[in-house]
Amino acid sequence: MTEKKQIPDYFEFYELPVQFNPDLNAIKAKFYTFSKKYHPDFYANESEEKQEEVLELSTLNNKAYQVLSDPAKRLKYVLELKGIVETDEGYQLPQSFLMEMMEVNEALMDLEFEPDAVKLLSLSNEVDAIEQKLADQLAALTKVYDENNADADQQLSTIKDIFYRQKYINRIRERLPKK
Repeated sequence: MTEKKQIPDYFEFYELPVQFNPDLNAIKAKFYTFSKKYHPDFYANESEEKQEEVLELSTLNNKAYQVLSDPAKRLKYVLELKGIVETDEGYQLPQSFLMEMMEVNEALMDLEFEPDAVKLLSLSNEVDAIEQKLADQLAALTKVYDENNADADQQLSTIKDIFYRQKYINRIRERLPKK
């Protein structure tokens, strides 16, 4: 049996509650406070062990800020922290979504063989609308979860599904020819 790799709890490090939509000002304030507190230059005359410890804390601070200040990274991180999403997980998207995406993929393949600016604009607008709908659903769900996670398992399951749908849409977005 493989042992699960423990991920650091950046929220605990910053003394904040685990949320999808944390207070960004509090994150920034903690980052700057810890950047000063754990700056390696202030420990140049300390023991090697102390310098190593400070360097690890400085690195942790930088990683925490990178993840918690970026909405997409934070979403994935919270889902991983809650044990809802695992690295390299083979998540199965709903058949209805895949059928909808099959039409988008077919239109995309047609555009690769026969470029058409009007069809590209139409397809791009369709992908934009799907992305916006997912973003709106995600914003509503994460807000409810952060405020009152009474039905946490169901909410997290739905958030996970939207997360994977967004990843799928991002791959389509990467294949869309630039306007």
